[in-house]
Amino acid sequence: MKRFNSTLGRIAIVASLVLFVVLWVGMVVAGVTGGETEYQLTTLQPQGPFSTLIDNLVAPVFIIAGVVFVGVLGAIFYIIMKYREKGDPELDLTPMPKQTHGHTAAEITWTAIPAAILAVVAVLTAVTILDLSAEEPDSVQVEVFGQQWWWGYRYDVNNDGRFDSDSDVETSTELVIPVGRPVQLSVTSNDVIHSFWIPALNGKRDAVPGMVSPWKLQADEPGVYRGQCTEFCGLSHANMRMLVRAIPAEDFDRWVADQQKPAPEPVTEAEKAGLSEWKNNCGSCHLIDGVNNQQLAENPAALVSGIAPNLTHLMSRGTFAGSIYNLHYPNKVGNDQPFGATCTRDTLADCGDPADVALAGNPDNPVYRPALEAWLRNAPAMKPMAPDQGRGMPNLGLTQDQIDVIVAYLETLK
Repeated sequence: MKRFNSTLGRIAIVASLVLFVVLWVGMVVAGVTGGETEYQLTTLQPQGPFSTLIDNLVAPVFIIAGVVFVGVLGAIFYIIMKYREKGDPELDLTPMPKQTHGHTAAEITWTAIPAAILAVVAVLTAVTILDLSAEEPDSVQVEVFGQQWWWGYRYDVNNDGRFDSDSDVETSTELVIPVGRPVQLSVTSNDVIHSFWIPALNGKRDAVPGMVSPWKLQADEPGVYRGQCTEFCGLSHANMRMLVRAIPAEDFDRWVADQQKPAPEPVTEAEKAGLSEWKNNCGSCHLIDGVNNQQLAENPAALVSGIAPNLTHLMSRGTFAGSIYNLHYPNKVGNDQPFGATCTRDTLADCGDPADVALAGNPDNPVYRPALEAWLRNAPAMKPMAPDQGRGMPNLGLTQDQIDVIVAYLETLK
């Protein structure tokens, strides 16, 4: 067999080593800086005990993989250098390597070492999985359901093991949790398979129709934590985002109490007209507690899954439409302050840019009307959907006058 030219061989070896070093350095830099921008979702910047468990597993596995990679690459480099072409290729003076077929000790060695490595990784992985699967005492119980293309949440406030009691809370798009307290999730789906993922707080858990999969979250510090559906689920899979707001325990208790209150009654003429228009155009799919409960009970929405986001306290959310648009102006300082007003209608310059998807809207800030009005004007143009097939919000053909009064009413849902 003709051997490769030694000069080209050396060039190939050096190029491979340089490429390896560049890739390795790039991975290290990405791991160190991966969480410094809000545009990225990274598991390498854990901000809770469960994500830290995963990070503690990733580190030794990466180290083991790196040692194996270097060992294999070193062995290849050694073989190439030792048995490279020497002297006149026509004379074929390079000795053939000693054959080891049937060498029992060698075969046992290169079988036992990988087996031992895999056993160590398997034990570490199993321990981590068991820790992640263990139930946490004094946890907040939340049912999570995926839907094309948004996420809904039901809180078992009275701890009766159900999520449909009168005192329980239902919301969508944003999951609000208390800092320092575990949140036990029951993850499912209303239509197709989705996947729930908040990388800063835990790994992925599939949402499967007809199944309930346990998962849990916990945040160490107040803040806003982004997520993304990671199972392809149709047209707007990439637009099926999620957002977790971690707030102090006392603020969480206040938030739950506020969510249990009925929707406020409209006061102004515009708000009353908006409620009437909402009932006629939106009330056949969406629910506002105390407004159209009976209507939906008698005539369920004609959707594939029979459900649309609950709007009872819509204005307590900073984002909408699968968390891809800001419902409120964001904080100019960024996402480190999940609540706390930083601007008013008279000082909007103190707000962040509501069109910047990296900044989550702050429910304590003014409503960003342009996005909400555009959604009511033509929702399918804002987000790919299939309303003719019962998936997503259709274009209702509303006039600007109808949109104005509906927005005036929606703004009261705090």
